[in-house]
Amino acid sequence: MMTKLQKAALMAAAGSAGLMIGALIFQYVFGMAPCKMCIWQRWPHVIAIILWALIYFKPNRLLALLGGIVVLVGGCIGVYHAGVEQKWWEGPSDCTGSGLSLSDNLLDMSAPVNIVMCDVIPWAMFGISMAGWNAIISFGIVYLWFRAFRTA
Repeated sequence: MMTKLQKAALMAAAGSAGLMIGALIFQYVFGMAPCKMCIWQRWPHVIAIILWALIYFKPNRLLALLGGIVVLVGGCIGVYHAGVEQKWWEGPSDCTGSGLSLSDNLLDMSAPVNIVMCDVIPWAMFGISMAGWNAIISFGIVYLWFRAFRTA
């Protein structure tokens, strides 16, 4: 039988798992390759799922707090990425704009051909990009993690 902490953490981790499943469906079923910042947004959810596994085997409320902090970082990355997509601020130079700098050799054939640009919105719903939805949902998951922390 699971403790209240384990159940509450499971709800939070299930949210992260849902986001990861959604991202993988967009990638492998609909062919939308992730950009560099999309990958950054995935890592906190993977870590959150691992934290739930740790909580399952050894309940520890500090792991729930860590889960909330990790997913909060992921949500902030989502806000940053959404801002880059909306051109509110600059993103990483290797995946925004032209992706080239003045020092790049335009004739270099060893450079990757299919760089996915971080400042392009490949999909949106209700005017909110995937990065924006990731941020919004991540902040909801943060609430669940903090609730799990308080439950213990």
